[in-house]
Formats: sequence, C-alpha cells, structure tokens
Amino acid sequence: MVAGGRDPREPPAMSRLFLACLLAIFPVVSMKSPIFGPEEVTSVEGRSVSIKCYYPPTSVNRHTRKYWCRQGAQGRCTTLISSEGYVSDDYVGRANLTNFPESGTFVVDISRLTHKDSGRYKCGLGISSRGLNFDVSLEVSQDPAQASHAHVYTVDLGRTVTINCPFTRANSEKRKSLCKKTIQDCFQVVDSTGYVSDSYKDRARISILGTNTLVFSVVINRVKLSDTGMYVCQAGDDAKADKINIDLQVLEPEPELVYGDLRSSVTFDCSLGPEVANVPKFLCQKKNGGACNVVINTLGKKAQEFQGRIVSVPKDNGVFSVHITSLRKEDAGRYVCGAQPEGEPQDGWPVQAWQLFVNEETAIPASPSVVKGVTGGSVTVSCPYNPKDANSAKYWCHWEEAQNGRCPRLVESRGLMKEQYEGRLALLTEPGNGTYTVILNQLTDQDTGFYWCVTDGDTRWISTVELKVVQGEPSLKVPKNVTAWLGEPLKLSCHFPCKFYSFEKYWCKWSNRGCSALPTQNDGPSQAFVSCDQNSQVVSLNLDTVTKEDEGWYWCGVKEGPRYGETAAVYVAVESRVKGSQGTKQVKAAPAGAAIQSRAGEIQNKALLDPSFFEKESVKDAAGGPGAPADPGRPTGYSGSSKALVSTLVPLALVLVAGVVAIGVVRARHRKNVDRISIRSYRTDISMSDFENSRDFEGRDNMGASPEAQETSLGGKDEFATATEDTVESKEPKKAKRSSKEEADEAFTTFLLQAKNLASAATQNGPTEA
Repeated sequence: MVAGGRDPREPPAMSRLFLACLLAIFPVVSMKSPIFGPEEVTSVEGRSVSIKCYYPPTSVNRHTRKYWCRQGAQGRCTTLISSEGYVSDDYVGRANLTNFPESGTFVVDISRLTHKDSGRYKCGLGISSRGLNFDVSLEVSQDPAQASHAHVYTVDLGRTVTINCPFTRANSEKRKSLCKKTIQDCFQVVDSTGYVSDSYKDRARISILGTNTLVFSVVINRVKLSDTGMYVCQAGDDAKADKINIDLQVLEPEPELVYGDLRSSVTFDCSLGPEVANVPKFLCQKKNGGACNVVINTLGKKAQEFQGRIVSVPKDNGVFSVHITSLRKEDAGRYVCGAQPEGEPQDGWPVQAWQLFVNEETAIPASPSVVKGVTGGSVTVSCPYNPKDANSAKYWCHWEEAQNGRCPRLVESRGLMKEQYEGRLALLTEPGNGTYTVILNQLTDQDTGFYWCVTDGDTRWISTVELKVVQGEPSLKVPKNVTAWLGEPLKLSCHFPCKFYSFEKYWCKWSNRGCSALPTQNDGPSQAFVSCDQNSQVVSLNLDTVTKEDEGWYWCGVKEGPRYGETAAVYVAVESRVKGSQGTKQVKAAPAGAAIQSRAGEIQNKALLDPSFFEKESVKDAAGGPGAPADPGRPTGYSGSSKALVSTLVPLALVLVAGVVAIGVVRARHRKNVDRISIRSYRTDISMSDFENSRDFEGRDNMGASPEAQETSLGGKDEFATATEDTVESKEPKKAKRSSKEEADEAFTTFLLQAKNLASAATQNGPTEA
C-alpha cells in the first residue's frame, strides 16, 4: 500500500499532454460510459457510507485498475484510493476499495465522515483521463441532534413511529401534548383532550398506558417527508411542565442500483411488509426530478411506452415483482414501488426505490420490434438467447394486457403445444447459433398482439415483439385441405411468386416438435401469378404410396440461408376406398345425375371405337350381367317407383346412344373422298380408299395396332386409342358391294333389333339397380 503523494499509476504531465494532442488530432465518437454508480450520496458527520460502482464484467474490465478520485476546480480528478493499493493521506485508516469481478462491481467504503468530505467524486476504470467513470455527489451534513441535545427518532417513509415522552408525577394529571417547532412558534399536533391537527388527521394519537406509568406515547402512522423536524413533548401547561425535545428524521429509501444492458431485461422485487400485503401496489418512474409516473399497478394500469414488455407477478407475503424486457435507453432512471389504495404515488405510504442504468454496450443482438403478416399468411420471428444456454428450454408466449401482462406459453422446444395452435405454430432451434425461430401461419385478426421469447437460462435475454395482422393476400398459394387415398400416390403443389426466385424452397411435415423437411421437386414456372414471368415456380411434394401415418399438416416455405421466410399450411386427410364385387369404390358416392352422365359418356366412347359394343352389352344384360350385389344396408322391400324408373331409363339411354352411333357410321361410310376425324387438339386424315367395304370399317379400323403405332405427329400417344380385339384378317369370302341406300336400310334394321333385345332383356330380368 502506498500512502500520500501522487498515485504512481497516474501518467506524468508530459504523457497527459501527449494524450490530449492525440485526442485533438483524432476525434473520438462520444458515447455513454458503461460505468455506473449512485448519483447522490448523503450522510451526517461521524457516520459511514458505502458506494457501489458497476462496470461491464468483461475479461479486460475484471483485471483493470479501479479507482475513486475527487474532482477539482480545474476539472482534474485526484485519485484518493485505487485497487492497486494506493491510498491518499486523507483516507489512510478510514477507507478501502473492494473489487467483486464475478458481479462486475467494486465498493468504496468511507468511515468517520466530516463536513470536509462533501464534494464531487468519480468512480472509474483504468486511468482518470480515459473517460470510463461515473460522477458521484457526496454531501455530509452536521447532526442536528448533537446541537440541540434532542432525542433522535428515525423512521422510513410511510412507516409508523412511536415517540415516548416521560413526565414527573406532579404532572400526571395534567394535559399531555406534542407540538412541532417552526421558526417563530410550536404548533400543536395532538394532545390528550382529543385534538388532532388537520395535517395529522387519522395519523396521530396519544397513548397513556395507565395512571401509574410516568410516560405517554405519541404514535404517528404513514409518516411523510414533511413530518421531518423538531418536536416538543410536554406534560403540563405552566412553567413547571415537563418538556423533552424530539428530532424526527424521516428517511427516504436509498435507491438500490440496477444495471441492465440495452435490449436485456430487469426485475424489480418490491417487498413492503405484511402490513400492506393486501393494499394495491404500483411501480412508477421518476425522470429529471419530475413527478413519478405510474408504469404498472395491480389495478390494471400500464404506461403506453411499456405496453407488451412489462409483467407484474404477485408473490408470497405481499411481494410485488415487476419484470421489464427489451430495455431501451429512455428506460434509465429512478423507479419507486409503493402501496396505496388507488395504486398511485402518494406521500405517506411505504415505498422502495431503484436506480436503473442501461448500458449501451450490449451483447444482445438487435431484432425487429414489430413484424407484420397478412390475413391467412405467416410471420417468422427470430428469438435471441445466451449462447451459453444452448441446452436450455425455449418458449414463446402471448402477452395478455388484461392479466397484468401475464404471458401464457403457446409452444416450447420440448414438445408442448397449446391445442388451438396445432398445425399453425412451430419452434425451430439451431444449437449454438444463439437464436431460435418461431413461425406462425394461417394468421387471423385475433393473433394481433405482443409475444415474448423466453428461455430457462439467462432471464436477461427475454425479448418481445409486436405482431400486426394487416389486410392482403398470402404470397404462397396452396390448397387448403386435401384428401388422400390409402395406398395411392399423392402430389402436393406449392406456387411461389417471382420475389422468392432465389430462395430455397421446401416442404416439411409439421409436428409439435417442429417441421421435418421432405424431398421435393421443381415443376417449373407457375401459372398462378399472372403478373410474374418464368421466375415464379411450382414446387411439389410427392408421396408414392399414402399410409395412415401420412395424415396431418404439411408446410411449404422459403429460406434464405439460415433465415426462414413465409410459409403456407395444408392439411392432408387420409381415407380408404370400399371394395365391392365390381372393384373398388370411394367411400363417398357421387351424385346420381353425375353417375348416369359419366356412364353415358363411357358407353358413347366405347361405341365409337367398337361397333359391336351394343351386341356384347345385350348379351350381358340377358345373362344377368356382372353387376354389384345389392347393398345389404338397404331394406329388403326397396323396389319402389324410383328403382323401376332408373331400370327403364338406362336401357332407353343405351338405345338412343346406339341410334346416334349407327347413323354416324352410315354417314361416315357415305363420304366419297376424305373424312376428317378430330381428336382433342389435332386432326388425322383418313382416306375411304383404305377400307375395302363396310365390314373392314366395322372390325378392322385398329387392326394390328400396337401402343407404339398410336404415336401422333406431335410425338404423343392418342389419349383415346384402344387395343384392337382381332389382329388376324377374317377368312370370310367377300360379298358383293351394296348401294348406299341398302347399307342405310340394313344399319337401321340392326339398330331396331338391338333396341328390342335390350328392352326384352330388361323386362325378363326385372328392375335392377343402376
């Protein structure tokens, strides 16, 4: 330890001059010093003070020099004590400096204070000219009790004080009173006749325990700062009255220092005692010596600037705990917690105070405070956490204003999920990255509000974000709900607009633990965006064989590196088809009109490609056909008028279709040169000379054709081509050619016979189900 003289750690005058020149040549960017301490410290002569100073607990700051210096008239700060062992002559034997590197604080203790110790000081790191310091004002006053020989009573603001006033037996029957001294007089506060001053109404009373007790007590409740002063306790009114001087000192609570990094979180635990456990509590903020404005109270009030980032939690024994997250520079200042029936600051009620310092040098990364999404769309939120807490549980909760900022959890990294958010919400973690991602899609207006990112680890890293749902259309286009059939393939398509051309696209299957990526394929440009060019894309998910486990929510989305973008959700329901004697049917039957129309179209297509189709159908109907058995679920007497009507309409429809086909065949044969047959989007020329007679046209139109032979000039297979029934030329001798009129007569006769056979078969078999 070095006592007296100049601190050897301080640079010499020439070095200081050189540093000043450097600062003049190379201007530095001014910023708020990260060192923090109490702004004002007061005490009285003969007592002690303990001054705590905070600094960022980095590896460099832990081991660098700490000091306490006194500011002079020229702005120079003379070191009085340092962590390197230096102590000035004035502080030898009555001061010490202790460093606490694990908490980033050092404490300066000074005892046996004198009036000469009043002044302005700095606590800092390194050297006093470096600028890493904090200004502290120390005021040492004279003890008034020593000057007046009065009995001193000290009481905390808002508490209760009991003043004992002894008297002699001669004055035991006389009036007792307490008065407060002023410059000219001593005005009455309370006396034994029942009088109480207006300023002490319902707060002051005299208590006399008994006639044998030579002392009376004055009890003052909810002591105010204005109650501070000199009082006189008196028994009797004449010159022989017993008088005692009382010095009442009301102490405003010394603020506890709170150190928080920018964008971090702090907690104020307000403990005011069991006597006000059931009284409403409040926390207010005082700036620049002004009024203390309520930040939050237990009656539901919250300041607008703290919306979405403050929560109050009641604890045992009336403890009132307030947590503020996403700290801003303007949050710095003095905070006061109190108990009062209206939840408002009022003199005379117990309080507790803190001084908050917000360090702008922070390790917490900046993130958007507001995110916006359109109705039906999605939002992505990036939540920071302390990288040292990579294995801690992560949560996302919804801040509720009506519940004093209560924040119930919606999803957590260990798999818990609130039921109404299934399929909509996912929490994705990337170990070691220092952030985790929360995605919420299928947005509705009810999702608007504030949300918190929370971990089980360092609570200072809690952050908040405001979600706003606006009107608009989602960027990604997908079907809302899809039905997949068990054992069959499934294809899900997602359309991406041009703005996501360079992004990574993905499909994933949602679960309460995240969204597992699935293989996808790019199907080329999308036609869903009329304002886009070929940069808009369709990305599909293909399932070769659907199983029951494939049922659930599927998401498509975009990524840009590790950052997730927009998503869209599709629910896939897996159902099975019912098998019958005629094959496989879907569980849900199509409407009757649609079934008849589909059957008529099928008959017409087959008749156009196979003129003998009606003859085969007639034989089937005569033999009873391979129809499906009756539905066992229907009543046995189900054979009413509707059943008979369907049984009559179906043969009639077949007859009409056969007539149209026969007339078409006759007209086709009547053409002399070229007949053009249009198939879908292209035409094929067929010369009538390619057919020797009408029998060739009826039975040999696809003779010898193979699937490869059906290729069109465009390179694709004819969609309606069918395999021929007979690939061997008929041995039957050729007949004489008939005229066109004879061919038409024969075709019409064949049509009538077939119609008669179909009607006869339908009558013999009785009405059957369609």
